[in-house]
Amino acid sequence: MTDITDARGRALHDLRISVMDRCNFRCPYCMPHETLDEHHRFIEADERLTFDEIVRLTRLFVLLGVRKVRLTGGEPLLRRNLPALVGQLSAIHAIDDLALTTNGMLLSRYAAQLKANGLKRVTVSLDSLDEEIFKQMSGGFGGAKQALAGIYAAREAGLAPIKVNTVIERGVNDATALDLVEHFRATGIVVRFIEYMDVGNRNRWTPDRVLPSRELVERIHARWPVRPIAGNYRGEVAHRYEFADGGGEIGFISSVTAAFCGDCSRARLSSDGILYTCLFATRGHDLRTPLRNGASDRELLEQIRGTWSVRADRYSEQRASLPEKPLKKVEMYSIGG
Repeated sequence: MTDITDARGRALHDLRISVMDRCNFRCPYCMPHETLDEHHRFIEADERLTFDEIVRLTRLFVLLGVRKVRLTGGEPLLRRNLPALVGQLSAIHAIDDLALTTNGMLLSRYAAQLKANGLKRVTVSLDSLDEEIFKQMSGGFGGAKQALAGIYAAREAGLAPIKVNTVIERGVNDATALDLVEHFRATGIVVRFIEYMDVGNRNRWTPDRVLPSRELVERIHARWPVRPIAGNYRGEVAHRYEFADGGGEIGFISSVTAAFCGDCSRARLSSDGILYTCLFATRGHDLRTPLRNGASDRELLEQIRGTWSVRADRYSEQRASLPEKPLKKVEMYSIGG
């Protein structure tokens, strides 16, 4: 099989697999308490793709050009026996990069086992080192110290390079951004600041709560001079900067103010087997039903190929011109960030 491209000429190189829609946080920008009460229905265990089903579909995506796979959630480490899935996926030789995104609360427990089973690296979500702001942004669950312990356990296990993702919301945690920079400078751990986005339908997003990356770059540059550097590969979502004094690098993911739709090579597979072609998608393509109904690999390949080949998503480029009535988008905790 050969690599495929979508309607805008974008190749399929990255696959994000959500293994769990549940989470042990209730971050207001993703799973706010007030819209996810005790009556909310999450996916049941038998509705989730099994590990064998995930591996089978991943092998098919690899045939179509995928070389990078990331496990996400929800919180993926809530999925029982996740290291076993890592082991199965790491045996697919064409995958060059197998990574995990986590909030870090359970990472100390599993870091060594994940590494032993073939995981390459981790990204940890950490929105502030200030305990009160951390609790505000996690919905009152966990603590910054636990997340840091997970990060250091991952480093000790050799899961590198480690990236720390920080969603910046103006007036909430932007004042603590420089604390994160100072903490991780010269450690080899790369902090990436993410503009607050209108993902899903629950976070009551408004543009005035976005702190543009360029403003944050200026704040950091005033304290520690930085300069832009080239990306590692085409389609990399973060703009990279290095410290002039050799203190490492930081990144900025600017989906709102500097859309990168033109190079997006990511497909997303939800834990119940729905293929989405955009983080802001309004609908997806069901792969679980034909998979469980006995579809052949060739038939599943054609469904994946057909879905990607007509893909024309460019939501972030269109955001400003869309009608004021919000679209009914898939929730981020269903498909990962």
